[in-house]
Amino acid sequence: MALLLRWPQFKSLMRLDRPVGTYLLLWPTLWGLWLAAKGMPRLDVLVIFVIGVYVMRAAGCVINDYADRKVDGHVERTKQRPLATGEISAKEALGLFFGLCSIAFMLVLLTNGYTLKLSLIALLLAGAYPFMKRFTHWPQAVLGAAFAMAIPMGYAAQTQTTNSTAWLAFTAAVCMTIAYDTYYAMVDRDDDLKIGLRSTAILFNTWDLRIIGLFQAACVTILCVIGLINQLNTPFYMGVAVMAGMFIYQHLLGRSRNKDNYFKAFINSHWAAFSVWIGLLVNYW
Repeated sequence: MALLLRWPQFKSLMRLDRPVGTYLLLWPTLWGLWLAAKGMPRLDVLVIFVIGVYVMRAAGCVINDYADRKVDGHVERTKQRPLATGEISAKEALGLFFGLCSIAFMLVLLTNGYTLKLSLIALLLAGAYPFMKRFTHWPQAVLGAAFAMAIPMGYAAQTQTTNSTAWLAFTAAVCMTIAYDTYYAMVDRDDDLKIGLRSTAILFNTWDLRIIGLFQAACVTILCVIGLINQLNTPFYMGVAVMAGMFIYQHLLGRSRNKDNYFKAFINSHWAAFSVWIGLLVNYW
């Protein structure tokens, strides 16, 4: 009963009330599934991966807040998180994290051995990401790799193998994630500098928008290469073109040097990824 009364705190810890992060993981996952199946994937694989996205995104948020529990109170955006305020204990958070990982592991067991091996790499990356900001200015790249592992995993679950398209899509998703998570880190850049955390936003400094643009251009270019390799049609390229337009819009938002607009650019990124999946959906339909 006590746990039920504290559900709002656990819901906040897992970010179930903020689904944008889930969408940012879901849409590239669906890229991989549709490319692997060359259309609608098997229903069992689709269900496993959609549920897995929600479970692992929740697990990632929990371990992130556990890692940052002693610094979140010093950051304006995060000072009300349940672990920072003491509403949830570190022990409870770890228990929730391992519980969510167990659910994800059981889902992967419904696929095949190759998918299971790839899932272990994904879990290692997801668990390492929150701690990377203490050792490297590239935690965004680790996050990108953790999120993008869902693409080769989807290929493996659907076809029991991976190919060049799977790893190209993986690379495009990593580039996209570095770009949008840098916008996200730009919101906290001043606070992170004060408490000694690292990020690409700090590393790129005044070159931030230019370098974000390079990663976004790389993402769009790689997706076009995927289209050529797989002989995809106009709807796919229209989806990629919409993504490119949204990237330009994000750049214009960023030029304001306003933290609220950095966050708007981050939020907009899930629509950019969504447009590519819609292009694939229509293309194969």
